[in-house]
Amino acid sequence: MTSHHFLKARVIIKEVNTINFNLHYSFSVKGIGWSTSFFNIIILYFIHQNTLLLNNLTFLMQGELNKPVAENGSVESVVPTDGKKIKETKNSPKHHSLLLQLIAARTGCEPDDICDFELQACDTQPSTIAGAMNEFIFSGRLDNLCMSFCSLKALIESTSSESSLQDETGVRMVALFDHEEVGSDSAQGAGSPVMLDALSRITSSFSSDTKLLPKAIQRSFLVSADMAHALHPNYMDRHEENHQPRMHSGLVIKHNANQRYATNAVTSFVFREIATKHGLPIQDFVVRNDMPCGSTIGPILASGVGIRTVDVGAPQLSMHSIREMCAVDDVEHSYEHFKAFFEEFSHLDAKITVDI
Repeated sequence: MTSHHFLKARVIIKEVNTINFNLHYSFSVKGIGWSTSFFNIIILYFIHQNTLLLNNLTFLMQGELNKPVAENGSVESVVPTDGKKIKETKNSPKHHSLLLQLIAARTGCEPDDICDFELQACDTQPSTIAGAMNEFIFSGRLDNLCMSFCSLKALIESTSSESSLQDETGVRMVALFDHEEVGSDSAQGAGSPVMLDALSRITSSFSSDTKLLPKAIQRSFLVSADMAHALHPNYMDRHEENHQPRMHSGLVIKHNANQRYATNAVTSFVFREIATKHGLPIQDFVVRNDMPCGSTIGPILASGVGIRTVDVGAPQLSMHSIREMCAVDDVEHSYEHFKAFFEEFSHLDAKITVDI
């Protein structure tokens, strides 16, 4: 199978208006496709130098990485024989000159116009459906693009007809956050005020009453959808006997007494009741009490906003590896479950009375 190498970059480029000579900085997100031979050069250099003494190796590596590269691919000397340092790009002390030249060539600018960039290497090998019965999906970043796709598709399909919102008493929405895998503490993460700000702006569009927001939060319901660890056939002892999420068996409701998941008895009941009404499979998961438990943005939003929350996710294997694996029918189950939730939660919630 062919492997595709891809670099995604957000590049800050300096632009000068030739009419009034005003200076501007443009931010552009670009896909930069090239082979990884540049990185191979660096690796090979390390290998070829491994016969030298450690102190010489460190010195030579530092000098080699700082050498500018000519257009023909040859490496120019940083310090010529006459002792005068040649002219380098202003970014070369921070970034390798070859990397700057490659980015500049593909963004249509000069290396000196690049102020800085964020670079991310991605494997763009297409996702595939495989297995003896074509029952599995193999793809990168299923966690959490799978749940993002299912929730967005469910939202779109649940509002596609003119009568979709005729009897709706609430607002249907999907919130997608960045940096969940690294703590969510960023301007785009779930730990930021983004969610509360969005709810505030939505409620203020209906009324200027400042009491409307806390009332709306009290009546709202959050489904925190993040992929779940499926039972691994080689490590079945890692799961409790009666809490073994299996692929092809529907969404998993996650429970944790230490609040690593935000699910409680009421929120799990609501989500399970929708599954029962539509004949959808549903599973429950509690981590073994002698093993660590991951978490989601569910507890972050539940505690930060004060909204009722259930943590769920489709089961998968190889989570966080470059190629992850889940079941085809669990994607359909997830979509159908989310769609039913959007369409029926308001009516179901009106029938529930909690006396505590």
